[in-house]
Amino acid sequence: MSSAHVPATGVTATNLPATKPQFPVISRGPIRKTSQLKALLLSEQTEFILEAHNGLSAKIVEEAGFDGIWGSGLSISAQLGVRDNNEASWTQVLEVVEFMSDSTTIPILLDGDTGYGNFNNMRRLVQKLEQRGVGGVCIEDKLFPKTNSFIAGETQPLADVDEFCGKIKAGKDAQADDDFCIIARVEAFIAGHGLAAALRRAEAYHAAGADAILMHSKISRPDEILAFCGEWANRSPVVIVPTKYYSTPTDVFRQANVSLIIWANHVLRASLSAMQRVAATIKDEQSLVNVEDRVAPLGDVFRLQGAEELQEAEKKYLTTRSKANCVILAASQGAALGELTADIPKCMVPVAGTPVLQRLVEDFRRAGVGDVHVVAGYKADQVAAPGIQRIENSAFAVTGELASLDCALSRLTGPTVVSYGDVLFRRYVINDLVDAREEMVVVVDSTAGESSPDRLRCSSADCQSVFAESILLEKFTDVEPHGAWTGLAKVGAQGAEWIRAAMERLRTREDFDQLEMHNLFAEIIEAGHPIHVLYVRGHWININRLADLGDATTFTADI
Repeated sequence: MSSAHVPATGVTATNLPATKPQFPVISRGPIRKTSQLKALLLSEQTEFILEAHNGLSAKIVEEAGFDGIWGSGLSISAQLGVRDNNEASWTQVLEVVEFMSDSTTIPILLDGDTGYGNFNNMRRLVQKLEQRGVGGVCIEDKLFPKTNSFIAGETQPLADVDEFCGKIKAGKDAQADDDFCIIARVEAFIAGHGLAAALRRAEAYHAAGADAILMHSKISRPDEILAFCGEWANRSPVVIVPTKYYSTPTDVFRQANVSLIIWANHVLRASLSAMQRVAATIKDEQSLVNVEDRVAPLGDVFRLQGAEELQEAEKKYLTTRSKANCVILAASQGAALGELTADIPKCMVPVAGTPVLQRLVEDFRRAGVGDVHVVAGYKADQVAAPGIQRIENSAFAVTGELASLDCALSRLTGPTVVSYGDVLFRRYVINDLVDAREEMVVVVDSTAGESSPDRLRCSSADCQSVFAESILLEKFTDVEPHGAWTGLAKVGAQGAEWIRAAMERLRTREDFDQLEMHNLFAEIIEAGHPIHVLYVRGHWININRLADLGDATTFTADI
């Protein structure tokens, strides 16, 4: 242990008990939450639980891999917008905890403050927590209503020892599940009463039936905690909350045979910082453009809410609803990238460590796109991304974009996004396109410069108004263009039929193998079908040259 953490009391890691006592071991597995929590307390190693304050944060804690959740009184009060002074009633806290328990499979240890009253309130609390599948409760030996320990703790009076022991006994007598845990939190150090008082209270609470002792301290060193552990000598499991002495290496607590460590409020505090930054940005910029790609996608929210289960249930009980599929044209080598594409196709070139194709597919998935078909050509066997269906254009070396689309023509069976495989977009661009209801829509960048390929004219320029009339593509031209096509489009079921008919006519041309996508659009317009325009102003990148890779790295860093 470093000298910075040697306690002033003289207790060190070397004179603490060498091992934890051999408490009965409860096997892990599909067991009750009460038994899971007891197993954590009686584990042969130091265990950890993390704070949560509602159903969503509880699910996040479980997904992070924790085996238990701390239902923090501070955090639950804060997310309700009130102080940690029992301003939220115990029934309001119970309602929050019920949502937390329903959304997770791991045990919750509730911060039950002082038990919300006397022994009778304690009995009812235990009964209600058991009904909601909560693993256990921690109560502290202060007076009701309590005040947070880190706010003038030395002025807070402690509960009478006998009265607090009565609460513990009442809680233990009230529990129907033998594994339900009641942890006694000792506030002697917080109130400035010293080690002797802490030991006296801990011993009394242990004798009253507490399943573990939570020893609390507010100083920035672990001196008080280690002094207690040395004197306590593992008479029962010890729980700590190192919020103030956070810089202490965790191995120090392991050597002190601490049973359970609670990370008590950091999920709440992290969310505060994030929400403050996002709120300030939206207020200053009056726009979501620079926020959307810096926050969790809605797909993550839906996943945590269990939306997938509801979708499966809808398939069983409701008429199924189709969603857009996707065809990505990624057959080219990308010779302009030099040695980078000597052994891999252009779409597999990494940007900030992730292949372009994988990034593109992930963004389509977030937007709700279903099947993703990728037309591969150069080194087709290396074209890979989770969940894609690969189609091979074996004549990629002597054919153009239209021939690649022709290979995937049978996959245009309903709403389908068509994209080049060397482009990346801000997610809102893809979301807006997927949500578009017109039969054929192309994404056009109205800020594209003269050097941009695929320049075109539309029925009107980008007026940057959501109230503008529908804008149609007129023709591809570099004469007074309104912007450039970005390589992203969407067709509906009828639009797919327009493409098939146009392709049938174009195949009669001797130069069909050399035709590009703009030739297809021109043929569709010539046939009298409208192609709608979705204007964007930047917020995408085309990776054609080596210089584009640096820009793409910067672009993805902002997503």
